Amino acid sequence: MSLCVDVVGHGDPLLLMHGGPSADHWTPASFRRLAEEFTLVFYDHRCNGRSYGAPVSSMTWENLTADADALREALGFERWAVLGHSFGGHVALEYALRYPDRLSHLVLLDTGGDSRWARQNAPRLLAERGYDTEKVELVRRWFSGDFAPEEYFRIFMRIGGAYNHHPVLGAVGTMLRGGWRAKVRPEALIFAGRHLLKDWTVMDRIGEITVPTLVLAGRDDFVFPPECQRELAAGIPDARLEIIGRAGHNPHDERSTEVMRAVRDFIATDAAAI
Repeated sequence: MSLCVDVVGHGDPLLLMHGGPSADHWTPASFRRLAEEFTLVFYDHRCNGRSYGAPVSSMTWENLTADADALREALGFERWAVLGHSFGGHVALEYALRYPDRLSHLVLLDTGGDSRWARQNAPRLLAERGYDTEKVELVRRWFSGDFAPEEYFRIFMRIGGAYNHHPVLGAVGTMLRGGWRAKVRPEALIFAGRHLLKDWTVMDRIGEITVPTLVLAGRDDFVFPPECQRELAAGIPDARLEIIGRAGHNPHDERSTEVMRAVRDFIATDAAAI
């Protein structure tokens, strides 16, 4: 198996775990603004983006976290800060629990510790926000992996606007984070919805996390709304919680300056305390 990896910048290492699954390392491209302060490590999870050589059925928590730690070792870092967005936040939580001595900091960006938020709560919340029944059903199918690969783009074009603070902006901007460079793998989302994320939770284990943790999210996120963030932060000892206003599921794009400042200040402050 071969992981697609991109390392930029200089300073203390910060690993970026992208969301999805089905997306790639260009979705958190906004964080490249921190390259003057951190050595930024971007990569595509196995079976995502341009990482090839493994069947989609190998996308297990054990393998996803082992891939990340093998990358750390290959790059020669004893420890690093880890930032996980959305699905990448699930991987980051599993990584923090399985490899606790390898992290200096943990940043959880618009994610949760239980799959019920996306699979059950997201459709309900969109219905409460006035979305029509067709879009609500498409969201249910999206997060359950209940669609064929050729339906991927059609579904996302219908529901993608919900990810933004301003839904009228539509799905195109959300889908094309990273522009022409992005590589989408629908099979990864389908497999995760049907298998990997079915009944997944770490909420009974997050009390074991002792690394300094920042829980950060957009106030208007329908996938992992503020009540999810409060639940997550309350379960992790001494975790910080910061909710970004006028932002949805991708505050690093919609409110980039605020998110970069929050991440920079968190790592710098806690680094001085360690």
